[in-house]
Amino acid sequence: NILLYIQLLEEDGQVPFESRNSLAQIKKQSEKLDFLLQALVKTSRLESGIITVNPTVGLMNAAILSALEEVRSKAEYKNIIMKVFMEDEFYAAFDLKWTIEAIYNILDNAVKYTENGGTITVSMQNYEMFVRLDITDTGIGIPEDEKTKIFQRFYRGSRVTQQEGVGIGLYLSRKILMEEGGYIKVASKPESGTTFSLFFLKKIS
Repeated sequence: NILLYIQLLEEDGQVPFESRNSLAQIKKQSEKLDFLLQALVKTSRLESGIITVNPTVGLMNAAILSALEEVRSKAEYKNIIMKVFMEDEFYAAFDLKWTIEAIYNILDNAVKYTENGGTITVSMQNYEMFVRLDITDTGIGIPEDEKTKIFQRFYRGSRVTQQEGVGIGLYLSRKILMEEGGYIKVASKPESGTTFSLFFLKKIS
């Protein structure tokens, strides 16, 4: 409702010019609040079983491209180069909606913590039992002592406290993959970028 009224005020040509900066700040803070609420609702529904993850075997390529499209504008704003290597077709057991959410969270972090002009590389591999999705960035990296903590709910690393975020995205991504029978690994060094590897079962167990 707050965002709706802000939109109406923005469209009102009678709002004084000196008030528009305050209006923009209210909109920005309201969008942050909306993001937090949506993240909390998604997490709560998954944890309580109100919404369940229902994986089915299908082609993963489209899900990955959908998640990439959601972060494209943010990447372009920072002049980040997106490299995608996905020449083959990759079949796995996944829930389309929740898998897009999981991949988006990883990509969004990659964009957020990669400097202007950096690179994000997305690639896939077929294994005997799993499909592996690697998301590699040239960002700030993760200290060794924080790698076991980043998937905790509300955890935020010591180097990212000034960045926007609430520490739910990685927790949610990990939980979604676990519900699908998969898992996530991370490899990273400070100032040397980060690779998140997402493993999806090829068959429903």
